[in-house]
Amino acid sequence: MIDLRLLREDPDRVRASQRARGEDVALVDSLLSADERRRSSGVRFDELRAEQKSLGKLIPKASAEEKAELLKRAEQLKADVKAADAERDAADTETHELLLQLGNLVHPDVPVGGEEDFVTLETHGEIRDFTVEGFEPKDHLELGTILGAIDTERGAKVSGSRFYFLTGVGALLELALVNAAIAQATAAGFTPMLTPALVRPQSMAGTGFLGQAAQDVYHLDKDDLYLVGTSEVALAAYHMDEIIDADRLPLRYAGFSPCFRREAGSHGKDTRGIFRVHQFDKVEMFSYVAPEDSQAEHQRLLDWEKHWLTSLELPFRVIDVASADLGSSASRKFDCEAWIPTQGKYRELTSTSDCTEFQSRRLQIRVRDGKQVKPLATLNGTLCAVPRTIVAILENHQQADGSVRVPEVLRPYLGGREVLEPVAK
Repeated sequence: MIDLRLLREDPDRVRASQRARGEDVALVDSLLSADERRRSSGVRFDELRAEQKSLGKLIPKASAEEKAELLKRAEQLKADVKAADAERDAADTETHELLLQLGNLVHPDVPVGGEEDFVTLETHGEIRDFTVEGFEPKDHLELGTILGAIDTERGAKVSGSRFYFLTGVGALLELALVNAAIAQATAAGFTPMLTPALVRPQSMAGTGFLGQAAQDVYHLDKDDLYLVGTSEVALAAYHMDEIIDADRLPLRYAGFSPCFRREAGSHGKDTRGIFRVHQFDKVEMFSYVAPEDSQAEHQRLLDWEKHWLTSLELPFRVIDVASADLGSSASRKFDCEAWIPTQGKYRELTSTSDCTEFQSRRLQIRVRDGKQVKPLATLNGTLCAVPRTIVAILENHQQADGSVRVPEVLRPYLGGREVLEPVAK
C-alpha cells in the first residue's frame, strides 16, 4: 500500500497514477474522505476519553449536589466514548479497505498506455532464418513429441486442459534448467530457497495478489489457504512482521516452487503446447533493499535475467512495460521476451518488478537504520519459468532432423549431452 501522508500531501500524483493504470480515479477522493473521518473521529475519541478521565478524578471530591450532576455527565460521556470508538473503528476499517484497492504509484518514466504501448529498450541475439537454412521450423509441441519430452494428451486426460507431462529428456531438461538457474543465482549472492506452495490469506493479500490478480488464484476453501502463482508470495512474506537491521541489507533470495494459475480470461490463447499452463515450476529472485536503492537493484535484477537468457543463447528483447499492464504492486516492470520462431514474435520469458515500499507496508516489514524505523523496498525477478523456457530452447535450437542442440550452459547438467535426439518410434 502507499503512504497515507503522501496521499494527503500530493493527491494529484496519486490520481495521475491511477489514471495511468486505467484504474478508478474516484477511489482517491473516497480514500481521502475516509482518512479525514478516521482522523477526526480519532481526535474526538481522544478528547472524550480525556474528559472522562478528568471527570473520574472530580467525582470523589465533589459535594453531594455536584456529584449527581457529574455522574449524569459521566453516564453521557460513557455513551459518547463508545459511539466515538465505534465511529473511529469503522472509519479506520474503511480507510484500510480502500487503501488496499489502490495500486502502487507508477514510476514517472513508465510509458503510459495498455499492453501494446510498451517501449523496447534493447534487443539481443540473432534471429535464425530457417528459409536460408532450408527447412520449416517445427513448433515446440511437435518437437517435444519427436523427442519424447512433452505429453499434453495424457496431461489433459489426467488433469484437464493446460496440464502436461514432461517425460524423458523433457524432465531432464527441466532439472537442468532449474539447477543451472539456481547455480547462477547462488554465484550472484542469492540464498537458494525451497518455498511453500500454500500460503495464508495475509501472505497473498500482502503481496498484492488478491486485488486485480485474484481471478487467477486457486483458493482451498476448507483450509483457507491459497496456492501460489509465484514463489514471490512466500519470499515476500518470509520477513512479515519483522524489523531488519539496515546493515543486513540487501537480502537476496532465489526461490524454487511449483506455481499455479487459473489463467482466467485466457480462453483461446496459447491453447497448444505448454506456453500457457495451470501448473509450472519457476526459479524466482527476490530482494529486500533500502528504499533509496530500489532502482539500482531493479537494474541488477534485469542484468541477471539478461545474463541468463544470453547463456541459453536465445534471441530476446527487453521492454519497459506500459502503465496499464503493470501488476498492482509494481511501480515499474521490465520484461525479457524471447523470440518464438513458429509464432513469429517475441513472447515474455522473464520479468522484474520494483515494488518500492508497497508490499512491505502491507506485510509490516521494516528496516531499522540508527534510531529510525521505516518500510523497506521489495523487488522480484523471474529467472526461469520452466515451460516457457523449454518452448524457447526447443524452437530456437532445433535442427532439420528434429533434434535440438543443447546450449553449453546446460550441458554439465545433462550428462554432457550436446544434442537432444529424436526417440525411436
